[in-house]
Amino acid sequence: MNKNIVIDEITNYTNTSENNYIKKQIALKPELAGLKIFDEPLIGFANADDTFFDKLKEDTIIGNNFMLPKEWNNDAKTIISMFFPFTKRIKNANKDNMDWPSLEWLHGRIEGQSFIHETCNYIKTFLENNGYKTVAPCVDNRFSLKSSVTIDKKNEKYYTSNWSERHVAYICGLGTFGLSKGLITSKGIAGRFGSLITNGYFEPDKRNYTEIYEYCNVCGKCVKNCPVHAITLEHGKIHSLCNEFLDLIREKHKPWYGCGKCQVNVSCENGIPKK
Repeated sequence: MNKNIVIDEITNYTNTSENNYIKKQIALKPELAGLKIFDEPLIGFANADDTFFDKLKEDTIIGNNFMLPKEWNNDAKTIISMFFPFTKRIKNANKDNMDWPSLEWLHGRIEGQSFIHETCNYIKTFLENNGYKTVAPCVDNRFSLKSSVTIDKKNEKYYTSNWSERHVAYICGLGTFGLSKGLITSKGIAGRFGSLITNGYFEPDKRNYTEIYEYCNVCGKCVKNCPVHAITLEHGKIHSLCNEFLDLIREKHKPWYGCGKCQVNVSCENGIPKK
């Protein structure tokens, strides 16, 4: 099997699945019934033995709790990373009130993540049916979060997981980080990620960058957009302030939460910005 078959399977599932649309019975307001969540995904491949995965175990990046591809799948050969960009309707709705997330964005965050889990399970089954042992970390019962303290200027306490979709996407050639710690791809920063680890070999994609923040033009729009000033030009994202705001949103809209103001009305919203 070549990787174009995998790409087509993921893309077709995204385009045709009814789960990529908000159902009437869960819509937060009637006019959101039928809302499409994601446009066509961007897909990248990396070698499971890429030395960049080892770097993620460093305390200043993720930490020793990060599980290497072969700790998830002992026969791992390839990592498949998927970026699902939000539709224009979801992104535009989140620009109306820059102090509070739109209902469209909340659906994108919660139902969007559910769709990514379903997609990962679907592609996992597809690959297994073709003879490839495959693991999807985000739906694996070993996936977990832990409290961590970074060794940096902020000495900030926040949660890290044992598998980071954004860092994996960076290794798979999908993009580089921005000030807000989102990943800037050729389809922008506004969206969500998923990934799979398989023992099928697929040719790795070339990373068209060498620096972790290479695509960010430091325009500062995400700094201005953040309703709780959780992003600074000097230090980037302050996770604790962001998490406190998300808790407030969760209190009001439970089980929905999200914000995304750093992903809209920015130069990297829909693609790689000009320097």
